[in-house]
Amino acid sequence: MGQKHGVDSRGKGGDVPGSSSVGQKHGGGVIVPGSLSLFDVLPEDCISNIISFTSPRDACISASVSKTFESAVKSEIVWEKFLPEDYESLVPPPSRVFSFKKELYFALCDHFLIEDGKKSFWLEKVSGKKCVMLSAKELWITWGKSPEYWQWISIRESRFKEIPELLNVCAFEMGGGMNTRILSPGTHYSAYVVYKLRYRRHGLRDLPIQVGVGFKGQEKPKKFICFDESTNIIKEWPTRELMKSERRRDGWMEAEIGDFFHEGGLSGFDEIEVSIVDITSPNWKCGVIIQGIEFRPKNNR
Repeated sequence: MGQKHGVDSRGKGGDVPGSSSVGQKHGGGVIVPGSLSLFDVLPEDCISNIISFTSPRDACISASVSKTFESAVKSEIVWEKFLPEDYESLVPPPSRVFSFKKELYFALCDHFLIEDGKKSFWLEKVSGKKCVMLSAKELWITWGKSPEYWQWISIRESRFKEIPELLNVCAFEMGGGMNTRILSPGTHYSAYVVYKLRYRRHGLRDLPIQVGVGFKGQEKPKKFICFDESTNIIKEWPTRELMKSERRRDGWMEAEIGDFFHEGGLSGFDEIEVSIVDITSPNWKCGVIIQGIEFRPKNNR
């Protein structure tokens, strides 16, 4: 007799599922303490299964919803779904035992070398998509055949043991390819050339370099990059065609070569090719260091 019930925001009687206001007076009544959200009444395995259909980023965010969600996110069901199907062949060196799939997932998000050090591999942390960088050892380079034209060097900041430095050449052309099987199917990728510039360099300022990426046997869309771009002159080529270089968090520079959609599937594994060619300048050039060609999901860093 005289018992007070929970009320909703309109002042009518009834419990309020998931309310965080416990014991507060509202419209002549009090909200019943210990109210649960609709998800809290589901079995934890069911919540884990639902979360596994989202993304790694969404899963980490949902862990803050409640203790039930926090526990559900830790489930092996969730992180098994986020790992690529071939994850057992991708365990990063040094080889070690991972107690949980979540631990393995984040270990794979740190880049590591594969295929005898010719490629760098990692998972994009927010999506679990595969990312790859081809080392210059996987590219063909026509900078001249004599040691005074270019050389292999080792620098601490590089992912690879040796990378090429342009010393003094007139012709500038390089490219390469790989099978898309190593990438995630159903994903839109961008390709980038990753490089550094020496303090002492010449012949590269505002020089348009033609680049392209596409599937083998198909015509590649033509775009232009500039390794050493000034900001105070009017370019001789349309601005819309120039792919701007940007400085990366790791201190290297990158310029987008182009993009493509990797369909994947049973018959969707194809050879992807890239090209980087100086087609305009007969001048001598020096001072650029190429780390490799990087493939990662479009518009993500």
